[in-house]
Amino acid sequence: MLKWYVVSTKPKKEFQVESLFSQAGFTVYNPKYKQDSIIKPFFPGYLFLRFNFPSQYRKIIYTRGVRRVIGNKEGPIPVEPEIIDCLKAREKNGLIELMKYGEDPSPGDEIMVMEGPLKGLKGIFYRELSDKERVMILLNYISYQGSLIIKKSKIKKISKSEADKK
Repeated sequence: MLKWYVVSTKPKKEFQVESLFSQAGFTVYNPKYKQDSIIKPFFPGYLFLRFNFPSQYRKIIYTRGVRRVIGNKEGPIPVEPEIIDCLKAREKNGLIELMKYGEDPSPGDEIMVMEGPLKGLKGIFYRELSDKERVMILLNYISYQGSLIIKKSKIKKISKSEADKK
C-alpha cells in the first residue's frame, strides 16, 4: 500500500533526489520557498516520498543522494496525508508562502519576539544584518541592557495602540 514517508537526503541534494524519484515514476513532494529570488527547499535535507514499504524500500535507500528513510528499528514511519495536504495548502504558485508578522520594523520601533524560547520578549529594533534574515534588537530589562541577534521572521513590530495598552 502506498504511503508517504520522509526521506533524508545528503546535503544540498534535495532537488537531485526529487528529480531521480520523479523520473522513476514515484510521487515526490519537495516543498519549496523563494528567498532573494532563489528557490530553496522548505525542509533542507528532507523531502516526502510516496512508496510501498517494504517492496520498494531497497530501491529508495539505494537511490543516489539518499541518506535514509526516517523511521525506527521496525522500519520507516509513515506520514499522514493530512500533513502533505496542509503544506500544499500554504503554497501559492508552487511555493510555500512564508509567514510574517505584519509590517517590517524600522530602527527605533518597539518589537516583540513571536517564536522560540524568547517568545514574548520585547525590545527595540536596532538594525538588519547583512544576510537580511537576521536582525539585531536591543533589550532593556531590569538593570541589564544588551543586544540579541534573531531571525527577522520571528519578530513582530508592536503598533502604537498595542504599546499604549501596556
